[in-house]
Amino acid sequence: MTMPYYASAEQIMRDRSELARKGIARGRSVVVLTYRDGVLFVAENPSRALHKVSELYDRLGFAAVGKYNEFENLRRAGIVHADMRGYSYDRRDVTGRSLANAYAQTLGTIFTEQPKPYEVEICVAEIGRFGSSTPAQLYRITYDGSIADEQEFVVMGGTTEPIVTAMRESYQRDLDLESA
Repeated sequence: MTMPYYASAEQIMRDRSELARKGIARGRSVVVLTYRDGVLFVAENPSRALHKVSELYDRLGFAAVGKYNEFENLRRAGIVHADMRGYSYDRRDVTGRSLANAYAQTLGTIFTEQPKPYEVEICVAEIGRFGSSTPAQLYRITYDGSIADEQEFVVMGGTTEPIVTAMRESYQRDLDLESA
């Protein structure tokens, strides 16, 4: 009789994390940064049909790296979630934080319960309402459902370290769009 295969829970989670990180690192980088009048999305994307950045709802943007079919499913689900919440309650109830939390719950559940995690990292960006002094909000959501509130910029996918280093050295708050 053969021995059943055994792996500890910690090893399984490490393997899932490694799989997701490798999948995300294979893609091209995306940079999301705040500037004086809003949020700037920068992505190298040779395809005219497949998009890494998108509008989700009023004042809400989406950027993603990793496997296209996985983040496209998340993007579409986010649009439906935002539309339903805005229709059921009020358009002002649709916030970047609520959408980021929904994405984090979905990715966390997939990471812990499914045999293969999503190989994605996403950013939800929200700009303040017209005439308000509310700063832009950036939320980074990783493959395991972890969520982080970033202040100035987010760099995801590909080789991020050189880009993060360059951004830290050159980023300035309140630049205009052309300077950003």
